[in-house]
Amino acid sequence: MNMARAKATYVCQNCGAVAARWAGRCDACGQWNTIVEENPEQPLAVAGGVQLPKGKSRRLEPLAGTSEPPPRIATGISELDRVTGGGFVPGSALLIGGDPGIGKSTLMLQVLARLAQAGRRAVYVSGEEGLDQIRLRAQRLGVLDAPLMLAAETNVSDIVATLRREKPEIVVIDSLQTLWTPVVESAPGTVSQLRAGAEAMVRLAKKTGAVMLLIGHVTKEGQIAGPRVVEHMVDAVLYFEGDRGHQYRILRAVKNRFGATDEIGVFEMAGHGLVEVPNPSRLFMGDAESQVPGAAVFAGVEGQRPLLVEMQALAVPTTFATPRRAVVGWDSGRLAMILAVLEARAGVRLGQHDVYLNVAGGMRVREPAADLAAAAALVSSLSGKAQAAGTVVFGEVALSGRVRAVPLTELRLREAAKLGFSRALVAEDSQLPEKPGLKVERIPDVAALAARLLQS
Repeated sequence: MNMARAKATYVCQNCGAVAARWAGRCDACGQWNTIVEENPEQPLAVAGGVQLPKGKSRRLEPLAGTSEPPPRIATGISELDRVTGGGFVPGSALLIGGDPGIGKSTLMLQVLARLAQAGRRAVYVSGEEGLDQIRLRAQRLGVLDAPLMLAAETNVSDIVATLRREKPEIVVIDSLQTLWTPVVESAPGTVSQLRAGAEAMVRLAKKTGAVMLLIGHVTKEGQIAGPRVVEHMVDAVLYFEGDRGHQYRILRAVKNRFGATDEIGVFEMAGHGLVEVPNPSRLFMGDAESQVPGAAVFAGVEGQRPLLVEMQALAVPTTFATPRRAVVGWDSGRLAMILAVLEARAGVRLGQHDVYLNVAGGMRVREPAADLAAAAALVSSLSGKAQAAGTVVFGEVALSGRVRAVPLTELRLREAAKLGFSRALVAEDSQLPEKPGLKVERIPDVAALAARLLQS
């Protein structure tokens, strides 16, 4: 019987896209000379005369049953435990991404040193730095005496053999892009090598029960470098964010099989390493108490954590035919939408003004609930009148100009009251608790918001 010949595949080494034939330019990412032929794999379906090997029948389990929650390894760093859902789960693999120099290696070294001091067997495998460099960082962090084991290696086979012999409970691989195996005929850092290295590390974690922490580089777009399949392999994907001009860092979970997503942990970069910030709201409120025009305090929520952030706006008459629109920490598309709604529904004319919007402290706001705070800051800057002292604002603005209610209203109000705020501007149809803890004013639409700010 003639078996069908497997067709060759061509894979882009920049984005992982698969093409039917070789081309000089990848259609998916637009990069040149990145498509490489890979060895064809045997098909896994009965097609073209290929027959699958005989498998074993598995016993099915009913959905209605009881399962014990997975055990956790608490790190002792509450901000990290919050993001992971209570600590690391044995046998899990986590991918940690972030910009160069943001503090990924520093955080992982602090975590491993603390776990090693608590009696856990921990191993740090570095493919980017030598052992002397790691020891220098450990000395600066004050963890040089931790019983932590080190290795400087990039060969996947050698790393696997070493970890099988040492049997650690937690491992850090720094970084995933440096791993290579001679089985794959391509250069280190390419998509094929990265995929093979990640698969080997994840498989080792599942077989040995060790926690595998994989540090990954990010592209200029902010995505973890390599194919998206790597993010599907691991159990959790954490992004370490922050502006290098600020000392604050945010660890965000975008995928977590053992906990909630969109949780954040806040750290401060100090001279002796990363320090936890238990109350980040005070960091991101800027000069909210100074009552300057163009500022509004937004009561936001990241995951299940309430977070108060100051949104700052500046509107100045333009000298150019096309007004400038600049935004830092917020979506520029939503800024354009708010400007259009203010002009069409509230008569606030900003077409002849340069508009600048900034989120204080280097924080990045993603939820639509910040619409009303951005509109309030813009109107305040244009009118030159500051908001009333002790006021927080949140609500989503529709294209009709109406202000819509947002979830977790009680959580937002409770955090504002705890920090000493006395007034809140919310949507008219918001569900309020019996005792909100502060005075609440309902805003039906942006026209009412503009009238209130211009008259105050």
